[in-house]
Amino acid sequence: MEILDSSAFINEYDAGDDIATVPEVGMELEGEHSYRYDALEGAGMYIHVPEEAVVGRVERAARESGDADELSETDIKLVAAAFELDATLVTDDYAMQNVADRLDIRVEFIAQEGITEAREWEFQCQGCGRTFDERKDRCPICGSGLARKNPS
Repeated sequence: MEILDSSAFINEYDAGDDIATVPEVGMELEGEHSYRYDALEGAGMYIHVPEEAVVGRVERAARESGDADELSETDIKLVAAAFELDATLVTDDYAMQNVADRLDIRVEFIAQEGITEAREWEFQCQGCGRTFDERKDRCPICGSGLARKNPS
């Protein structure tokens, strides 16, 4: 089974017969992309609502990897659906791919190349330069804002 992200509908991904998505994807699409969603739903695409416990697990994994601020509610639910259904996640979103990798979810990319390595982001203070493993609103040392930083 494949779990389709919005980009699958936008890029007219050639999916097999065993496909699913979450309801929020349908709400994100407009115009011809929304017609494609409706057509696939009419042809038997499964619309899955993941359990809250699984959504929570994905949110924790996203916080641990430093990707939480990059993912929308729809993104989190798509990863949760792939995890819950033991399916392949179809997406070009690097943050989703990174979280999926942490949860051992298979990923198929569409128009972009997939991630080459999983990352655990750091957050660097824009004032004093200190780095932190967890996202904070402000630096606890100098009070400046933090920016996500590649640890390598």
